[in-house]
Amino acid sequence: MPYVTRPIGESFALEVLGIKLWEKQDPRTITELRAAWAEHGILVFRRQCLSEHELADFTGLFGPLERTVRTDWASRIRPEVAILSNLKDGDARPIGGLGDGELKWHSDQSYMLHPATGAALYAVEISHAGGATYWANLVRAYEGLPDRLKHAVEGKRAVFSYPKRLAGYPGADQVISEEARRKTPDVVHTLVHTHPVTGRKALYLDPTTTTGIVGMDDAAGNALLDELAEHAGRPEFVYHHHWQVGDLLLWDNGFLLHRRDPFPASEHRLMKRMTMKLSRDHHIVPEGALAAAAA
Repeated sequence: MPYVTRPIGESFALEVLGIKLWEKQDPRTITELRAAWAEHGILVFRRQCLSEHELADFTGLFGPLERTVRTDWASRIRPEVAILSNLKDGDARPIGGLGDGELKWHSDQSYMLHPATGAALYAVEISHAGGATYWANLVRAYEGLPDRLKHAVEGKRAVFSYPKRLAGYPGADQVISEEARRKTPDVVHTLVHTHPVTGRKALYLDPTTTTGIVGMDDAAGNALLDELAEHAGRPEFVYHHHWQVGDLLLWDNGFLLHRRDPFPASEHRLMKRMTMKLSRDHHIVPEGALAAAAA
């Protein structure tokens, strides 16, 4: 049976049916999926049963896989796979990162000079309560801005700081190696980008990581960032995903924010995450500069 796609409710997310991701994929199918992903930002595949090698092989069809800067979260089987879980091993040590707490609106790798914007999350074990994930579409958010704010953000660059992101992580997840710190100096990114395929403009934000706007005083810059973040999180721009075991979800950090609800510490959750370097021909890929040089 050929695969089909359908919108999920009234959202911008697109569900893909009829593909067994553990099988070898036809290049034409990947080309078509890449085009759909570039436009919609989220592709959802349900009822998948994937080994880590199969997960990596499929997601790697969309771009080179990147290992997480958090090597303590990396799988021992396939190091490109990051383990996100509240489970612990036999010595009571976490097997991955991010535990069971709330994760606020953010964009992965926004603190990097050249962020890898492709991401995938595969649900192996989910909690019965909580743990839902939300994505905010920053193309729609930009288009919904009043003219006053469109004018205010035009040409502006924000400062993105990994130490700020770390401060929001739970407990031990705030601790990183000196090598990881050296790889993540403060950077600046443009607040508005144009999608290379659709031609539509999109905001590029990260409320958990931005610390100001180049050329603006701290109070005014952070007030503008806060106003943009509040606007971007409005319900009409957001897709709310209810996880099922076997879900694989691809998303584009170039024009999406995401967040996660907390879930009970007594429940278990195991997700496997992939990061892919997407092509600038099909996706928004921010090109950063060191904040120290931009000051």
